[in-house]
Amino acid sequence: MQTLSATAAFGLESVVKAEVSALGFSAIKCIDSRVEFSPAPGQNIYETIARANLWLRSADRVLLKMGEFSAVTFDELFEGTRALPWDEWIPRDGKFTVTGKSVRSGLFSVPDVQSIVKKAVAERMKQKYKVEWFKETGAEFTIQVALLKDVATLTIDTTGAKNGLHKRGYREKHTAAPMKETMAAALIQLARYSGKKAFLDPCCGSGTLPIEAALIAKNIAPGLARKFASEKWQRISPTIWKTERAAAYSKIRTDAEPIIHAADIDPEAVALARANAELAGVDDCIVFETQSVTQTILPAETGVAIINPPYGERLGKIKEAEALYGALGRLLNPTDWHFYVITPDEFFETACGRRARAKRKLFNGMIKTDYYQFF
Repeated sequence: MQTLSATAAFGLESVVKAEVSALGFSAIKCIDSRVEFSPAPGQNIYETIARANLWLRSADRVLLKMGEFSAVTFDELFEGTRALPWDEWIPRDGKFTVTGKSVRSGLFSVPDVQSIVKKAVAERMKQKYKVEWFKETGAEFTIQVALLKDVATLTIDTTGAKNGLHKRGYREKHTAAPMKETMAAALIQLARYSGKKAFLDPCCGSGTLPIEAALIAKNIAPGLARKFASEKWQRISPTIWKTERAAAYSKIRTDAEPIIHAADIDPEAVALARANAELAGVDDCIVFETQSVTQTILPAETGVAIINPPYGERLGKIKEAEALYGALGRLLNPTDWHFYVITPDEFFETACGRRARAKRKLFNGMIKTDYYQFF
């Protein structure tokens, strides 16, 4: 059975695995920052590609696994690659490029690895189509070769090389140092927010967290407003994408009325967040305000607050960060709310005057952070 792989940021594998499981896919397993899975019973690989791309909120992209084999030498890499059924997916006019990475492997030169894989795929295609030269004017196929401890894993990116799953389509503009939409969705799911309780983000920036919370509360598939590379593949019928999109639209909770409040001290950021919420189609269920953390009032008796404050390095001054964290500490006074704060600043707990019940190590982009949980 054909296998797909949903790549995940460090620390989020369990979140992506839970999403994959909720979609009903089978043979699920976590391997090295990715979650592998196969189609659900009665579902084919084409439907699975469409459904996974439309619905996965926290994964980075969906890869079609072509094969995996040991490759200690370039000859082994070439022969192993050539033996894979590339012609079953890439047509005569397909445009294929190769990206790569190598970790703790004898074949450590990534450019050489990419070149060998490109030649091997071309050789396989020549044998299939009986040609010596390819126009490459058709759909794009991005082949990824990953070498780990001398084992080569080859995949084709079904999402799109330039547009990972975080590209929802609603955030045309953003503030400095924005959080990826996929990371925001993961934080919300780690907080077990489903839309039944109130949601608060007092440092909303361009609105990513409250918008993702609204998408979850209304059960809107995150990929509905965008296109994917595999939509242009000849092997996947446009009817499949049309059917999967229609099914996703039918599952939107049109009667949901979540209580979502978002604020920021910067009026330009708030205006931008409102505009992004309109593009996402969830502006009707988010209340935006321009105010500082010290002015924040909890909008309900119980709820979930997720806070991505400007970090010390982003503020430029540690004292400003400490003052902000002190204000957050006052907001964290014992209530029936659950608070979650993501920051790389190790002095956060001291500055806010509260000890977290738990914390989880995550990477927000390239920044190593802790996700503090206050219950």
